[in-house]
Amino acid sequence: MSLDLITLSVIQAGLQQVCDEMDLSFSRAAFSPVIAEANDRSDGIYDAVDGSLIAQGAGGLPVFVGTMQYSTGTLIEMITDGRVAAPQPGDVYIVNDPYLGGTHLMDVRFARPFYRKEELFCWLSNTGHWPDTGGAVPGGFSASATSVEQEGLRLPPVRLFKQGVMDTEIYSIICSNIRVADQRIGDVKAQAAALEMGETRLNMLMDRYGDDVVRKAIAELRRRAAEQMRSFVSLIPDRVHRSVAWIDSDGVVNEPLAIRLEVRRDGDGLTFDFTGSSAPCAGPMNSVRATTLSSVYLAMRHIFPEVPISAGAFEPLNVTGIEGTFLDAQYPRPVSGCAAEVSQRIAEAVFAALVEALPDRVTAAPAGTSGNFALGGHDPARGRDFVMYQLSGGGYGGYVDGDGLSNGCSTIGISKAPPVEIMEQAFPVLYHRYALREGSGGAGEHRGGFGLDYELELRRGQAQASFVMDHGRFGPQGALGGSDGAPNEVTVWQSGKPYTPEHLSKEQDIPLTPGDRVRVKTPGGGGYGDPFTRDPVAVAEDVRLGRYTVQQAEALFGVVLGNAGEVDTKATAARRGEHRYD
Repeated sequence: MSLDLITLSVIQAGLQQVCDEMDLSFSRAAFSPVIAEANDRSDGIYDAVDGSLIAQGAGGLPVFVGTMQYSTGTLIEMITDGRVAAPQPGDVYIVNDPYLGGTHLMDVRFARPFYRKEELFCWLSNTGHWPDTGGAVPGGFSASATSVEQEGLRLPPVRLFKQGVMDTEIYSIICSNIRVADQRIGDVKAQAAALEMGETRLNMLMDRYGDDVVRKAIAELRRRAAEQMRSFVSLIPDRVHRSVAWIDSDGVVNEPLAIRLEVRRDGDGLTFDFTGSSAPCAGPMNSVRATTLSSVYLAMRHIFPEVPISAGAFEPLNVTGIEGTFLDAQYPRPVSGCAAEVSQRIAEAVFAALVEALPDRVTAAPAGTSGNFALGGHDPARGRDFVMYQLSGGGYGGYVDGDGLSNGCSTIGISKAPPVEIMEQAFPVLYHRYALREGSGGAGEHRGGFGLDYELELRRGQAQASFVMDHGRFGPQGALGGSDGAPNEVTVWQSGKPYTPEHLSKEQDIPLTPGDRVRVKTPGGGGYGDPFTRDPVAVAEDVRLGRYTVQQAEALFGVVLGNAGEVDTKATAARRGEHRYD
């Protein structure tokens, strides 16, 4: 069959559908709420030679766009040089080593070789966030870890399934090093079954169109993705674009970490130079190389969503200057905060650097934290231990056409918070509050979206709470005159007394007893444009809905309201006129 444009489009959609079905199968069969409800997972198809990305599910986490191609590529290298056993049909490798193209230890990758006519055609791979992989604290988010061993069990690539049969000895080793191990079998089998589903669906696609046609389509899709990204890069003015994004602290040393970025256009390519960023840190806010590169890629995907997901889209993007910084972590640096937190600061740095150059495409900074909250302990009513992992949303940044989304998912993922009802059924907690954090968005012509405000109580037993979040010291950056969003706030009540962590949004092993509570207020997005140019009617509507007070409307936006909530046009013009000459 010839490769006409219609066939190319159908095969592209077919490859995407294979990945989407793997995603759906994985979530529906998994036991852990973080996968089954929050969809903290991703599935994709990767090149047989170098592991480069062919297709990924639309419902998968964007940060895994780059990391899974690097982990698959590393697996191929290790097989080639004999460090890992060669594959057979039905084999499934497991790996979570951050330094081999990964993220943090909780993101566990499976990879399965896909054969056609006894020839290796590609790899099917997926990643799922396991609620626990051992280590110093339940959930793996050790805020004060100083080595990766304190964060959990580190797995090099090994065959967990051999020709379709699980190796019970390897599985026993894994289970002996993690908490609530009896629940992992559901996630393991779901993850493996998703890859089997992918093999079935990919065979159907290739049977329909033929191996050579699909192979040609994959190569052509990669070429077109690179060409399309280069065409978009040409829209960026040919000058140096600079920004700085800040991380509150590393969880050990209470000082900010800087991500310094220069973006330069080199012909039809783009260089992201991180020279001058902070040195490797003592705590878990280091980022491995694969995560750093993937964070740049996903930021550009946000800016140019029209470019198809393919390794070709990354070819014009060059990342430099990370050597010797905390953005290129080497063993044994701890990295639990890299995937969910540092990655979002990197994306924020990209947005801040390019918002003036591409004001119609780039937003003010989003909340930029996944709100990693882990609670682990013993539930006496059920007679068993538990590990609960809560992620949460925040406000998106304002943009040229409107206000930011409220309580949106993180920059690096599309994971949604598990339903409160599911969490209360699965764990000994009671939610007293789960609401928008109104007024938390940065003021602007288009204000930032609002964060989340939730509060939960431990109902019974004993537990330890741990947090690895960010944006507690610095709120998300406003853009083009907009104000920063409200920063993260964490408060723990122990025996009725409030406690704020020294590192604001990072702490571990906080003991909780029945009746103790945790309250988290996630960041709002940054504002976009001068707040005093915001439509007064929109400000009045926000006040009517209780998002701002009358006093805040005047102070933040220069809008004066009458007793009935109507805009006082003359007073507003005078107030805004004063602002113009400040």
